[in-house]
Amino acid sequence: MRTRDTWDVLASGIAVLADAAAIFIGFLAATWIRFDSHLIAVDSIPPRLMYVKGAAIATLLFLFIYRALELYIRPQIGGFANKIPRLVRATGIAILLTTALAFAAGTQPPYSRLTVGIAFFTIVLLVLIERFMLFRLEVAHARRASVHNRVLIVGTDSIAAHLKRGLEDEPRLRSRVVGFVATGPTPADPAVPAEAIRGRVEDLESILDSHPADQVIVTDSTLGHQRVVEIILACERNLIVFNMVPDMFRIMTGSMDMRVVDDIPLLGVSLWPLDYFWKRVLKRLEDIVGALFGLAVASPLILLAAACVRRSSPGPIFYRQERCGENGRSFTIYKLRTMVDNAEEETGPVWTVKDDPRRTRIGAFLRRYNIDELPQLWNVLAGDMSLVGPRPERPHFVEQFKEDISRYMWRHVCKPGMTGWAQVNGLRGNTSIEDRIRYDLYYLENWSLSFDFKILLRTFFARKNAY
Repeated sequence: MRTRDTWDVLASGIAVLADAAAIFIGFLAATWIRFDSHLIAVDSIPPRLMYVKGAAIATLLFLFIYRALELYIRPQIGGFANKIPRLVRATGIAILLTTALAFAAGTQPPYSRLTVGIAFFTIVLLVLIERFMLFRLEVAHARRASVHNRVLIVGTDSIAAHLKRGLEDEPRLRSRVVGFVATGPTPADPAVPAEAIRGRVEDLESILDSHPADQVIVTDSTLGHQRVVEIILACERNLIVFNMVPDMFRIMTGSMDMRVVDDIPLLGVSLWPLDYFWKRVLKRLEDIVGALFGLAVASPLILLAAACVRRSSPGPIFYRQERCGENGRSFTIYKLRTMVDNAEEETGPVWTVKDDPRRTRIGAFLRRYNIDELPQLWNVLAGDMSLVGPRPERPHFVEQFKEDISRYMWRHVCKPGMTGWAQVNGLRGNTSIEDRIRYDLYYLENWSLSFDFKILLRTFFARKNAY
Protein backbone atom coordinates (compact mmCIF):
# COMPACT_ATOMS: atom_id res chain seq x y z
CA MET A 1 0.00 0.00 0.00
CA ARG A 2 1.15 3.52 -0.74
CA THR A 3 1.63 4.63 2.84
CA ARG A 4 5.40 4.84 3.32
CA ASP A 5 6.53 8.36 4.23
CA THR A 6 9.30 10.11 6.14
CA TRP A 7 7.95 8.83 9.45
CA ASP A 8 8.03 5.23 8.16
CA VAL A 9 11.69 5.62 7.19
CA LEU A 10 12.46 7.21 10.56
CA ALA A 11 10.58 4.50 12.46
CA SER A 12 12.48 1.81 10.56
CA GLY A 13 15.80 3.50 11.39
CA ILE A 14 14.87 3.84 15.07
CA ALA A 15 13.98 0.13 15.13
CA VAL A 16 17.43 -0.76 13.75
CA LEU A 17 19.21 1.33 16.41
CA ALA A 18 16.98 0.05 19.23
CA ASP A 19 17.50 -3.56 18.13
CA ALA A 20 21.26 -3.03 17.96
CA ALA A 21 21.29 -1.68 21.52
CA ALA A 22 19.07 -4.50 22.83
CA ILE A 23 21.14 -7.21 21.12
CA PHE A 24 24.49 -5.80 22.27
CA ILE A 25 23.27 -5.34 25.85
CA GLY A 26 21.71 -8.81 25.72
CA PHE A 27 25.08 -10.37 24.90
CA LEU A 28 26.81 -8.39 27.66
CA ALA A 29 24.08 -9.39 30.13
CA ALA A 30 24.56 -13.05 29.21
CA THR A 31 28.31 -12.65 29.74
CA TRP A 32 27.71 -11.11 33.17
CA ILE A 33 25.28 -13.89 34.15
CA ARG A 34 27.78 -16.55 33.06
CA PHE A 35 30.95 -15.16 34.65
CA ASP A 36 30.10 -12.47 37.23
CA SER A 37 26.69 -13.21 38.75
CA HIS A 38 28.01 -16.11 40.88
CA LEU A 39 24.92 -18.08 39.78
CA ILE A 40 27.08 -20.45 37.71
CA ALA A 41 30.38 -22.05 38.72
CA VAL A 42 33.38 -20.49 36.93
CA ASP A 43 36.78 -22.16 36.45
CA SER A 44 38.53 -19.21 34.81
CA ILE A 45 37.68 -15.65 33.80
CA PRO A 46 38.13 -15.03 30.03
CA PRO A 47 39.24 -11.66 28.59
CA ARG A 48 36.27 -9.28 28.70
CA LEU A 49 37.40 -7.45 25.56
CA MET A 50 37.02 -10.67 23.56
CA TYR A 51 33.34 -10.89 24.52
CA VAL A 52 32.72 -7.19 23.87
CA LYS A 53 34.20 -7.51 20.36
CA GLY A 54 32.23 -10.72 19.80
CA ALA A 55 29.01 -8.99 20.90
CA ALA A 56 29.62 -6.14 18.45
CA ILE A 57 30.21 -8.52 15.51
CA ALA A 58 27.21 -10.67 16.50
CA THR A 59 25.01 -7.56 16.69
CA LEU A 60 25.79 -6.75 13.04
CA LEU A 61 24.94 -10.35 12.09
CA PHE A 62 21.65 -10.15 13.99
CA LEU A 63 20.69 -6.92 12.22
CA PHE A 64 21.43 -8.47 8.83
CA ILE A 65 19.20 -11.46 9.62
CA TYR A 66 16.43 -9.27 11.02
CA ARG A 67 16.50 -7.23 7.82
CA ALA A 68 16.54 -10.38 5.63
CA LEU A 69 13.43 -11.58 7.46
CA GLU A 70 11.71 -8.22 6.77
CA LEU A 71 11.47 -7.10 10.39
CA TYR A 72 12.11 -3.48 9.44
CA ILE A 73 9.33 -3.02 6.91
CA ARG A 74 7.11 -0.06 7.71
CA PRO A 75 4.29 0.59 8.20
CA GLN A 76 3.89 -2.54 10.28
CA ILE A 77 0.33 -3.68 10.75
CA GLY A 78 -1.47 -6.05 13.10
CA GLY A 79 -1.24 -6.47 16.86
CA PHE A 80 2.02 -6.83 18.78
CA ALA A 81 1.26 -10.50 19.52
CA ASN A 82 1.61 -11.14 15.76
CA LYS A 83 5.20 -9.94 15.88
CA ILE A 84 6.41 -12.17 18.73
CA PRO A 85 6.79 -15.48 16.81
CA ARG A 86 8.77 -13.82 13.99
CA LEU A 87 11.06 -12.01 16.44
CA VAL A 88 11.72 -15.21 18.42
CA ARG A 89 12.33 -17.21 15.23
CA ALA A 90 14.70 -14.58 13.82
CA THR A 91 16.60 -14.44 17.10
CA GLY A 92 16.89 -18.23 17.16
CA ILE A 93 18.31 -18.31 13.62
CA ALA A 94 20.74 -15.52 14.45
CA ILE A 95 21.93 -17.30 17.62
CA LEU A 96 22.62 -20.50 15.65
CA LEU A 97 24.65 -18.60 13.05
CA THR A 98 26.45 -16.67 15.78
CA THR A 99 27.37 -19.95 17.50
CA ALA A 100 28.72 -21.38 14.25
CA LEU A 101 30.72 -18.19 13.59
CA ALA A 102 32.12 -18.13 17.14
CA PHE A 103 33.51 -21.64 16.92
CA ALA A 104 34.73 -21.16 13.36
CA ALA A 105 36.79 -18.19 14.60
CA GLY A 106 38.85 -20.56 16.74
CA THR A 107 39.65 -18.02 19.49
CA GLN A 108 41.65 -18.99 22.54
CA PRO A 109 40.07 -19.43 24.95
CA PRO A 110 36.97 -20.46 22.95
CA TYR A 111 33.67 -18.66 23.44
CA SER A 112 31.46 -20.19 26.12
CA ARG A 113 28.57 -22.15 24.59
CA LEU A 114 26.54 -21.60 27.75
CA THR A 115 26.97 -17.83 27.36
CA VAL A 116 25.60 -17.98 23.82
CA GLY A 117 22.67 -20.08 25.06
CA ILE A 118 21.88 -17.59 27.82
CA ALA A 119 22.17 -14.77 25.27
CA PHE A 120 19.20 -16.16 23.35
CA PHE A 121 16.90 -15.55 26.32
CA THR A 122 18.36 -12.17 27.34
CA ILE A 123 18.21 -10.88 23.76
CA VAL A 124 14.64 -12.13 23.21
CA LEU A 125 13.54 -10.44 26.44
CA LEU A 126 15.20 -7.10 25.67
CA VAL A 127 14.17 -7.05 22.00
CA LEU A 128 10.54 -7.79 22.88
CA ILE A 129 10.53 -5.00 25.48
CA GLU A 130 12.00 -2.37 23.16
CA ARG A 131 9.88 -3.52 20.22
CA PHE A 132 6.73 -3.22 22.33
CA MET A 133 7.69 0.32 23.29
CA LEU A 134 8.31 1.20 19.63
CA PHE A 135 5.01 -0.46 18.69
CA ARG A 136 3.10 1.75 21.12
CA LEU A 137 5.00 4.82 19.90
CA GLU A 138 4.14 4.10 16.25
CA VAL A 139 0.47 3.53 17.04
CA ALA A 140 0.28 6.75 19.08
CA HIS A 141 1.92 8.72 16.25
CA ALA A 142 -0.37 7.20 13.63
CA ARG A 143 -3.47 8.19 15.59
CA ARG A 144 -2.32 11.82 15.63
CA ALA A 145 -0.99 11.94 12.07
CA SER A 146 -3.03 13.10 9.08
CA VAL A 147 -4.40 10.69 6.47
CA HIS A 148 -2.24 10.52 3.37
CA ASN A 149 -3.64 7.51 1.49
CA ARG A 150 -7.08 7.96 -0.06
CA VAL A 151 -8.59 4.64 -1.15
CA LEU A 152 -11.34 4.04 -3.70
CA ILE A 153 -12.84 0.54 -3.53
CA VAL A 154 -14.20 -0.97 -6.75
CA GLY A 155 -16.92 -3.28 -5.48
CA THR A 156 -19.79 -3.10 -3.02
CA ASP A 157 -19.87 -6.68 -1.72
CA SER A 158 -19.11 -8.01 1.75
CA ILE A 159 -15.38 -8.13 0.97
CA ALA A 160 -15.46 -4.41 0.14
CA ALA A 161 -17.20 -3.68 3.45
CA HIS A 162 -14.70 -5.86 5.31
CA LEU A 163 -11.79 -4.08 3.62
CA LYS A 164 -13.16 -0.69 4.65
CA ARG A 165 -13.36 -1.84 8.28
CA GLY A 166 -9.83 -3.19 8.10
CA LEU A 167 -8.42 0.06 6.74
CA GLU A 168 -10.24 2.11 9.35
CA ASP A 169 -9.15 -0.17 12.20
CA GLU A 170 -5.44 0.08 11.30
CA PRO A 171 -4.27 3.66 12.01
CA ARG A 172 -0.68 2.97 10.92
CA LEU A 173 -1.84 2.62 7.31
CA ARG A 174 -3.11 6.22 7.55
CA SER A 175 -5.74 5.42 4.96
CA ARG A 176 -9.27 6.67 4.39
CA VAL A 177 -11.88 5.15 2.07
CA VAL A 178 -13.17 7.97 -0.16
CA GLY A 179 -15.91 5.84 -1.68
CA PHE A 180 -17.10 2.70 -3.42
CA VAL A 181 -17.74 1.97 -7.10
CA ALA A 182 -20.66 -0.29 -8.07
CA THR A 183 -19.74 -3.10 -10.49
CA GLY A 184 -22.97 -4.93 -11.25
CA PRO A 185 -26.69 -5.31 -10.66
CA THR A 186 -26.23 -7.11 -7.33
CA PRO A 187 -27.41 -4.95 -4.38
CA ALA A 188 -24.66 -3.50 -2.22
CA ASP A 189 -23.79 -5.11 1.09
CA PRO A 190 -25.77 -3.51 3.97
CA ALA A 191 -22.47 -2.38 5.53
CA VAL A 192 -21.69 -0.26 2.45
CA PRO A 193 -23.44 3.14 2.90
CA ALA A 194 -25.50 4.14 -0.12
CA GLU A 195 -24.17 7.69 0.08
CA ALA A 196 -20.60 6.38 -0.19
CA ILE A 197 -21.22 4.77 -3.62
CA ARG A 198 -19.75 7.26 -6.10
CA GLY A 199 -21.04 5.70 -9.30
CA ARG A 200 -20.55 2.74 -11.61
CA VAL A 201 -17.32 1.19 -12.83
CA GLU A 202 -18.01 2.41 -16.38
CA ASP A 203 -17.58 5.97 -15.07
CA LEU A 204 -14.36 5.36 -13.16
CA GLU A 205 -12.42 8.16 -14.87
CA SER A 206 -14.99 10.81 -13.96
CA ILE A 207 -15.26 9.40 -10.42
CA LEU A 208 -11.51 9.81 -9.99
CA ASP A 209 -11.80 13.42 -11.19
CA SER A 210 -14.43 14.29 -8.58
CA HIS A 211 -13.06 12.04 -5.79
CA PRO A 212 -9.24 11.96 -6.07
CA ALA A 213 -7.62 8.78 -4.79
CA ASP A 214 -4.09 7.53 -4.17
CA GLN A 215 -5.05 3.87 -4.38
CA VAL A 216 -7.73 1.81 -6.13
CA ILE A 217 -8.57 -1.64 -4.78
CA VAL A 218 -10.80 -4.03 -6.77
CA THR A 219 -12.73 -6.45 -4.55
CA ASP A 220 -15.18 -7.82 -7.12
CA SER A 221 -13.52 -10.94 -8.57
CA THR A 222 -16.32 -11.39 -11.14
CA LEU A 223 -15.17 -8.44 -13.23
CA GLY A 224 -14.13 -9.49 -16.72
CA HIS A 225 -10.53 -9.42 -17.88
CA GLN A 226 -11.08 -6.46 -20.19
CA ARG A 227 -12.70 -4.39 -17.45
CA VAL A 228 -9.81 -5.06 -15.05
CA VAL A 229 -7.33 -3.98 -17.75
CA GLU A 230 -9.29 -0.75 -18.24
CA ILE A 231 -9.14 -0.03 -14.49
CA ILE A 232 -5.38 -0.68 -14.44
CA LEU A 233 -4.83 1.69 -17.37
CA ALA A 234 -7.00 4.36 -15.73
CA CYS A 235 -4.89 4.07 -12.56
CA GLU A 236 -1.71 4.30 -14.63
CA ARG A 237 -2.88 7.48 -16.36
CA ASN A 238 -3.70 9.08 -12.99
CA LEU A 239 -0.56 7.80 -11.16
CA ILE A 240 -2.72 5.76 -8.79
CA VAL A 241 -1.62 2.53 -7.07
CA PHE A 242 -3.72 -0.46 -8.21
CA ASN A 243 -4.48 -3.53 -6.08
CA MET A 244 -6.93 -6.39 -6.46
CA VAL A 245 -8.31 -8.83 -3.91
CA PRO A 246 -7.84 -12.43 -5.19
CA ASP A 247 -11.05 -14.34 -5.84
CA MET A 248 -12.30 -16.87 -3.30
CA PHE A 249 -10.93 -19.87 -5.21
CA ARG A 250 -7.37 -18.53 -5.19
CA ILE A 251 -7.66 -17.60 -1.51
CA MET A 252 -8.68 -21.10 -0.51
CA THR A 253 -6.51 -23.07 -2.93
CA GLY A 254 -3.21 -21.27 -3.20
CA SER A 255 -1.46 -24.17 -4.93
CA MET A 256 -2.51 -26.80 -7.41
CA ASP A 257 -1.50 -30.42 -7.88
CA MET A 258 -0.91 -32.00 -11.29
CA ARG A 259 -1.11 -35.76 -11.84
CA VAL A 260 -1.00 -37.82 -15.00
CA VAL A 261 -3.01 -41.00 -15.55
CA ASP A 262 -2.06 -42.77 -18.78
CA ASP A 263 -1.04 -39.45 -20.41
CA ILE A 264 -4.24 -37.71 -19.23
CA PRO A 265 -3.41 -34.70 -16.99
CA LEU A 266 -5.50 -34.31 -13.84
CA LEU A 267 -5.49 -30.91 -12.18
CA GLY A 268 -6.67 -30.65 -8.59
CA VAL A 269 -6.17 -28.92 -5.28
CA SER A 270 -2.86 -29.79 -3.62
CA LEU A 271 -2.80 -31.42 -0.20
CA TRP A 272 -3.13 -29.18 2.83
CA PRO A 273 -0.37 -29.30 5.47
CA LEU A 274 -2.41 -31.39 7.92
CA ASP A 275 -3.05 -34.01 5.24
CA TYR A 276 0.51 -35.20 5.88
CA PHE A 277 0.92 -37.81 8.60
CA TRP A 278 3.99 -36.38 10.32
CA LYS A 279 2.50 -32.91 10.53
CA ARG A 280 -0.56 -34.37 12.22
CA VAL A 281 1.77 -36.11 14.67
CA LEU A 282 3.50 -32.80 15.41
CA LYS A 283 0.17 -31.09 15.98
CA ARG A 284 -1.00 -33.87 18.31
CA LEU A 285 2.23 -33.60 20.33
CA GLU A 286 1.66 -29.85 20.51
CA ASP A 287 -1.87 -30.47 21.80
CA ILE A 288 -0.81 -32.98 24.47
CA VAL A 289 2.06 -30.86 25.81
CA GLY A 290 0.00 -27.66 25.63
CA ALA A 291 -3.07 -29.21 27.29
CA LEU A 292 -1.02 -30.71 30.15
CA PHE A 293 0.76 -27.41 30.72
CA GLY A 294 -2.52 -25.51 30.45
CA LEU A 295 -4.26 -27.72 32.99
CA ALA A 296 -1.35 -27.42 35.40
CA VAL A 297 -1.44 -23.63 35.19
CA ALA A 298 -5.20 -23.10 34.84
CA SER A 299 -6.54 -25.64 37.38
CA PRO A 300 -6.67 -23.11 40.26
CA LEU A 301 -8.46 -20.62 38.00
CA ILE A 302 -10.95 -23.28 36.88
CA LEU A 303 -11.67 -24.24 40.49
CA LEU A 304 -12.16 -20.59 41.49
CA ALA A 305 -14.43 -19.95 38.51
CA ALA A 306 -16.38 -23.13 39.28
CA ALA A 307 -17.02 -21.93 42.83
CA CYS A 308 -18.25 -18.58 41.47
CA VAL A 309 -20.57 -20.34 39.01
CA ARG A 310 -22.00 -22.47 41.83
CA ARG A 311 -22.77 -19.37 43.92
CA SER A 312 -24.07 -17.24 41.03
CA SER A 313 -27.18 -19.24 40.05
CA PRO A 314 -28.79 -22.66 40.51
CA GLY A 315 -27.74 -25.37 38.08
CA PRO A 316 -24.68 -27.47 37.18
CA ILE A 317 -21.19 -25.98 37.24
CA PHE A 318 -20.13 -27.44 33.91
CA TYR A 319 -22.11 -27.21 30.71
CA ARG A 320 -22.05 -30.13 28.29
CA GLN A 321 -23.11 -29.81 24.68
CA GLU A 322 -22.94 -31.93 21.52
CA ARG A 323 -20.65 -30.53 18.83
CA CYS A 324 -19.41 -31.70 15.42
CA GLY A 325 -15.75 -32.62 15.29
CA GLU A 326 -13.30 -34.09 12.81
CA ASN A 327 -14.98 -35.65 9.75
CA GLY A 328 -18.36 -34.58 11.14
CA ARG A 329 -18.24 -36.96 14.13
CA SER A 330 -20.10 -35.78 17.22
CA PHE A 331 -18.49 -35.35 20.63
CA THR A 332 -19.38 -33.76 23.96
CA ILE A 333 -17.75 -30.41 24.67
CA TYR A 334 -17.22 -29.12 28.21
CA LYS A 335 -17.50 -25.49 29.33
CA LEU A 336 -18.12 -23.63 32.55
CA ARG A 337 -21.80 -22.70 32.64
CA THR A 338 -22.27 -19.00 31.84
CA MET A 339 -26.06 -18.86 31.40
CA VAL A 340 -29.09 -19.70 33.45
CA ASP A 341 -29.89 -23.39 33.59
CA ASN A 342 -31.86 -24.69 30.56
CA ALA A 343 -31.34 -21.39 28.72
CA GLU A 344 -32.59 -22.82 25.41
CA GLU A 345 -35.52 -24.78 26.77
CA GLU A 346 -38.07 -22.45 25.17
CA THR A 347 -36.13 -21.06 22.18
CA GLY A 348 -34.20 -24.09 20.98
CA PRO A 349 -30.66 -23.63 19.57
CA VAL A 350 -29.98 -19.92 19.00
CA TRP A 351 -26.91 -17.69 18.67
CA THR A 352 -25.56 -15.82 21.65
CA VAL A 353 -25.97 -12.08 21.12
CA LYS A 354 -24.44 -9.01 22.72
CA ASP A 355 -25.85 -8.33 26.21
CA ASP A 356 -27.64 -11.67 26.07
CA PRO A 357 -30.16 -11.68 28.95
CA ARG A 358 -29.62 -15.41 29.50
CA ARG A 359 -26.08 -14.83 30.79
CA THR A 360 -25.40 -14.81 34.50
CA ARG A 361 -23.37 -12.01 36.00
CA ILE A 362 -20.30 -14.17 36.48
CA GLY A 363 -20.96 -15.79 33.10
CA ALA A 364 -20.54 -12.49 31.27
CA PHE A 365 -17.13 -12.04 32.92
CA LEU A 366 -16.04 -15.61 32.11
CA ARG A 367 -17.04 -15.20 28.47
CA ARG A 368 -15.28 -11.87 28.08
CA TYR A 369 -11.96 -13.32 29.18
CA ASN A 370 -12.48 -16.80 27.58
CA ILE A 371 -12.24 -18.47 31.00
CA ASP A 372 -15.38 -20.54 30.34
CA GLU A 373 -13.48 -22.38 27.58
CA LEU A 374 -10.70 -23.71 29.85
CA PRO A 375 -12.39 -27.08 30.64
CA GLN A 376 -12.00 -27.89 26.94
CA LEU A 377 -8.38 -28.71 27.74
CA TRP A 378 -9.84 -32.09 28.74
CA ASN A 379 -11.36 -32.38 25.26
CA VAL A 380 -7.91 -31.69 23.82
CA LEU A 381 -6.28 -34.40 25.94
CA ALA A 382 -9.05 -36.83 24.99
CA GLY A 383 -8.32 -36.22 21.31
CA ASP A 384 -11.71 -34.70 20.44
CA MET A 385 -10.27 -31.22 19.98
CA SER A 386 -7.03 -29.38 19.27
CA LEU A 387 -5.63 -26.28 20.93
CA VAL A 388 -6.02 -24.42 17.63
CA GLY A 389 -8.44 -25.04 14.78
CA PRO A 390 -11.88 -24.11 13.46
CA ARG A 391 -14.31 -23.77 16.37
CA PRO A 392 -16.75 -26.71 16.67
CA GLU A 393 -20.38 -26.02 15.86
CA ARG A 394 -23.60 -27.66 17.01
CA PRO A 395 -25.13 -30.31 14.71
CA HIS A 396 -28.29 -28.19 14.35
CA PHE A 397 -26.32 -25.36 12.74
CA VAL A 398 -24.02 -27.67 10.77
CA GLU A 399 -27.01 -29.19 8.98
CA GLN A 400 -28.21 -25.69 8.13
CA PHE A 401 -24.87 -24.23 7.04
CA LYS A 402 -23.68 -27.13 4.91
CA GLU A 403 -26.65 -26.54 2.61
CA ASP A 404 -26.42 -22.74 2.57
CA ILE A 405 -22.71 -21.93 2.85
CA SER A 406 -20.28 -22.92 0.11
CA ARG A 407 -17.30 -25.04 1.28
CA TYR A 408 -18.60 -25.08 4.86
CA MET A 409 -17.87 -28.77 5.47
CA TRP A 410 -14.17 -28.38 4.58
CA ARG A 411 -13.61 -26.98 8.07
CA HIS A 412 -14.29 -30.48 9.45
CA VAL A 413 -11.24 -32.09 7.82
CA CYS A 414 -9.28 -31.52 11.04
CA LYS A 415 -10.00 -31.48 14.77
CA PRO A 416 -11.84 -28.39 15.98
CA GLY A 417 -9.93 -26.00 18.21
CA MET A 418 -10.31 -24.22 21.53
CA THR A 419 -9.33 -21.09 19.62
CA GLY A 420 -8.88 -20.32 15.94
CA TRP A 421 -7.78 -17.83 13.31
CA ALA A 422 -11.35 -16.62 12.83
CA GLN A 423 -11.91 -16.10 16.56
CA VAL A 424 -8.76 -14.04 17.20
CA ASN A 425 -9.87 -11.81 14.32
CA GLY A 426 -13.18 -11.08 16.05
CA LEU A 427 -15.33 -13.56 14.07
CA ARG A 428 -17.25 -15.19 16.90
CA GLY A 429 -20.77 -15.04 18.25
CA ASN A 430 -23.36 -13.64 15.87
CA THR A 431 -20.96 -12.74 13.03
CA SER A 432 -20.69 -13.63 9.33
CA ILE A 433 -20.39 -17.38 8.72
CA GLU A 434 -18.93 -16.74 5.25
CA ASP A 435 -16.12 -14.68 6.78
CA ARG A 436 -15.44 -17.38 9.35
CA ILE A 437 -15.16 -20.02 6.64
CA ARG A 438 -12.68 -17.88 4.72
CA TYR A 439 -10.48 -17.52 7.81
CA ASP A 440 -10.83 -21.20 8.77
CA LEU A 441 -9.80 -22.37 5.30
CA TYR A 442 -6.89 -19.94 5.24
CA TYR A 443 -5.71 -21.50 8.51
CA LEU A 444 -5.99 -25.04 7.14
CA GLU A 445 -4.09 -24.12 3.99
CA ASN A 446 -1.29 -22.31 5.84
CA TRP A 447 -0.96 -24.40 9.01
CA SER A 448 2.36 -24.50 10.83
CA LEU A 449 3.45 -24.78 14.45
CA SER A 450 4.49 -21.12 14.40
CA PHE A 451 1.04 -20.16 13.06
CA ASP A 452 -0.56 -22.05 15.97
CA PHE A 453 1.78 -20.27 18.39
CA LYS A 454 0.79 -16.91 16.92
CA ILE A 455 -2.93 -17.69 17.31
CA LEU A 456 -2.47 -18.88 20.89
CA LEU A 457 -0.67 -15.65 21.78
CA ARG A 458 -3.36 -13.52 20.16
CA THR A 459 -6.07 -15.43 22.04
CA PHE A 460 -4.99 -13.76 25.31
CA PHE A 461 -5.71 -10.36 23.78
CA ALA A 462 -8.83 -11.26 21.73
CA ARG A 463 -11.87 -9.50 23.23
CA LYS A 464 -13.88 -8.53 20.15
CA ASN A 465 -17.38 -10.08 20.11
CA ALA A 466 -16.59 -12.08 23.27
CA TYR A 467 -20.11 -12.23 24.63
